[in-house]
Amino acid sequence: MLTLKKFFFLLVAVFLTGCSGGNYKNISANEAKGMIDEGKVIVLDVRTPEEYNSGHIPDAELVPLQVLDGMSSELKKDKSYLIVCRSGNRSQQASEILAEKGFKDIYNMSGGMNSWTYNLEQ
Repeated sequence: MLTLKKFFFLLVAVFLTGCSGGNYKNISANEAKGMIDEGKVIVLDVRTPEEYNSGHIPDAELVPLQVLDGMSSELKKDKSYLIVCRSGNRSQQASEILAEKGFKDIYNMSGGMNSWTYNLEQ
């Protein structure tokens, strides 16, 4: 039987777990393009080197998801980052990693490079 005390403890635990991670914002490729053009973000591409070399957003920095956690100490927490991948899944994971590490200004490009219709650099 769930007592009031146990219910309260469970409620607090769920609340704290849900609030422990940081925040990031999902944005469209069009919004991302505007932020890039205005110089508001540093673009981090979390795909593999092979994917990156096949075409990437101009001036994007390659930081594969597999090494992001270890390299996060090299990033500045006071900067704004746009995180991109192929479809938006890895960039969402990367955004969560950075947000949990205390980065405040993180943008995940929903749809990833699959939704990017602008110029690419190779």
